[in-house]
Amino acid sequence: MNLSYFISSRINKSKVSSFSSVIYKIAIASIGLGLAVMLISFLILRGFQENIRNRVVSFGGHLQVTRYTASNLFGENPLSSGQAFALEQEEYPFIEHVQAFAYKPGLLKTEEEVQGVVIKGVGPDFREEYFIENMVEGEIPQYTDTAVSTEVVVSQKIADQLRLELGDEVLMYFVQNPPRFRPLQIKGIYSTGMEDFDASIILGDLNLIRQLNSWPDTLVGGYEVFVKDFDQLDAAQEALYEATDYNYFVEKITDKNIQIFEWLGLLDRNVVIFLTIILFVAFFNIISILLILIMERTSMIGTLMALGAQNSLLRRIFLYNGMLMVARGIMWGNIIGLGLAAIQYYFHLIPLDKQNYYMDYVPIQWNWSLIILLNVLVLILGLLMMLVPTMVISRIRPIKAIKFS
Repeated sequence: MNLSYFISSRINKSKVSSFSSVIYKIAIASIGLGLAVMLISFLILRGFQENIRNRVVSFGGHLQVTRYTASNLFGENPLSSGQAFALEQEEYPFIEHVQAFAYKPGLLKTEEEVQGVVIKGVGPDFREEYFIENMVEGEIPQYTDTAVSTEVVVSQKIADQLRLELGDEVLMYFVQNPPRFRPLQIKGIYSTGMEDFDASIILGDLNLIRQLNSWPDTLVGGYEVFVKDFDQLDAAQEALYEATDYNYFVEKITDKNIQIFEWLGLLDRNVVIFLTIILFVAFFNIISILLILIMERTSMIGTLMALGAQNSLLRRIFLYNGMLMVARGIMWGNIIGLGLAAIQYYFHLIPLDKQNYYMDYVPIQWNWSLIILLNVLVLILGLLMMLVPTMVISRIRPIKAIKFS
């Protein structure tokens, strides 16, 4: 058996009721709580970012392809539906899905209220799974290539303002020449908690907008492109720009909603600063604990030196001691952190104000590569921090250590 490991194990067994055992347990708790806080913080942050990002993407895709226009009005200059990237998606490996859309502003009118909204027309290529998590009640209408449907999905906010329920019929007036109106039937109600969408957007039939604008079925307002890897969004934008005509505009969702994504990026920086402070405190404790252990074992160190033990052997004794301390801290940190995260993930015990946070409860996003990275980071930093106090051993003089023991 390794001599330094044997002595280290004997030291651990001997400090059942000693003062150093209390300090030792405090160090383990410090490491464990530090890791647990880091795990929970990053899982919540990733869950929050993923949730917000998915809600924004569900309304506009990762990339939007439209024709250049001189204004920012919702009445687009239409473009042809025969785009190569839409018809031959398999030729573009970064594309997951493409769907057509068109916008049309108007007024929803009931007997008592009037609300300005924008109807977003979608067709049979509309991918429901991107939007289904926003649904509160009802369903998303099934639109076709030929028939014109007047079934729509409105937000909970609009439904509350106009006192609308599922199955109700409401008139929508379109400001154009000549003015037109259509009776719309409420087929579903959604809620994202995001004011920009909930206050103004309703989902309807793309063919209805074509009919109102007198477009043939070969024209659309634009295309929403969903990519396979969000981290490759810039490269996807560049590739799609090269694949389209010179008068087409390819816009990233991060640019279209720049305030939201800058806010999410700011959260990243704040969490990193906060967790760096936690790491500093936890590993400062490691240095302090090992120094206390060395001080308490000064007589033992002096005796071993007198018997011919090298400084390297003595360092390994306390390194093994510290490694066991860090390992136990990591174990308890994972039990506490992942345990609490799992409870929140399955039972949603901690609620949130949806108007302020865009969701009803604290979200958890499992990211196992990040969990492993945090564990490895704590282990490596812990081992590095243990090298500092063990250097004190070389300054101990055997005669003085034995004499004053």
